[in-house]
Amino acid sequence: MWHADGWDVRVRLGVLTPHADVGPESELRAMAPSDVGIHAARVPFGAMRSGGQMDATIPLGPVRAFAEPPHVDDAAELMAAAPVDAIAFAFTSSAYVIGARGEADMLTRLSQRARGLPLVATCAAAVQALHAVGATSICLIDPPWFDAALSELGRAYYQQAGFEVTFAGPCSLPSGQQLIQPRHLHDWVAEHVPDTAEAVVIGGNGFRAVSVIEALERTTARPVLTANQVLLWAALHAAGSETRDIVHYGQLFRAPMHP
Repeated sequence: MWHADGWDVRVRLGVLTPHADVGPESELRAMAPSDVGIHAARVPFGAMRSGGQMDATIPLGPVRAFAEPPHVDDAAELMAAAPVDAIAFAFTSSAYVIGARGEADMLTRLSQRARGLPLVATCAAAVQALHAVGATSICLIDPPWFDAALSELGRAYYQQAGFEVTFAGPCSLPSGQQLIQPRHLHDWVAEHVPDTAEAVVIGGNGFRAVSVIEALERTTARPVLTANQVLLWAALHAAGSETRDIVHYGQLFRAPMHP
């Protein structure tokens, strides 16, 4: 009798992730159906230490550097040598720092190194997802390791994309990727969503968040978009694959990708 061995999948996704961060691939694997392969490439990130440790807030210099050559470019090229159908850039804060134009330029550069494979990035995917769910105003919640200045850059990113940002700021939970507990995140977000927000956006690919999506959508009666959720949705569409078979992780997966 033969058993599943991980080879027979309908689509394989490559993920570019900080070297000491297991959050993106953990959450992507949790959401993705068993016939979707998730394959991560580790990229050096100067703000992380052994064991995934970080300072209470991350400095902007390493955040910007993560999106610059040579390391992420080399990782994209090596990932493209594997049989993957699309590559996902699993990092939120660099887009806040370099802006949408810088993010688009980065994707173009990485796609060239990746021999033309489709590439998606977290914040650009979030913008597409907001259009897909029909939201024009948002509540933006960032991880506690984003300081106020970085979160304000996030506000500017979405405002420049045409959205009203009714709230933006880091949540005041313990600062550390392994310290985030879903119940505490749910309760904190639920208490801070303004009535005027049409959707909740939770930034940070290392932020443990996907397990609260369904509960938060019930509590707030709004679409809830998280960094790794929008990244998976966009990557699957980029790979020409279906998303409607993903359940328990938000209404986004039932929404079509608009041009």
